Amino acid sequence: MNVMLTILLAVQMISAIVMVGLILVQHGKGADMGAAFGSGGSGSLFGASGSANFLSRTTAVLAAIFFASTLALAYFGSARSAPSSGSVLENAALVAPVPAAVAPAAAASGAAQIPAK
Repeated sequence: MNVMLTILLAVQMISAIVMVGLILVQHGKGADMGAAFGSGGSGSLFGASGSANFLSRTTAVLAAIFFASTLALAYFGSARSAPSSGSVLENAALVAPVPAAVAPAAAASGAAQIPAK
């Protein structure tokens, strides 16, 4: 179960990083207006509009993978056994015992508390 959670977390992180990269590579709708006035931004590796379909579909697939891995992590993360009692205080950590103070005879006289010079 722990290996599956690690794999799901790795898939989620990789899909998120690649999705951010793909979103940053894509150009916005305002870039077409600049190309119409001769800025030269329309020429790309895939052609004038060929990259829009490839990048947008790849981004959609990565978003679906990210969403599915997030749901799976949430499901497996909340599938823990319920405590036997509803009280949080009953399951609190044990506190270490307090060390014993000075001996009772020395504490009564007060002499043990004053350091000797």
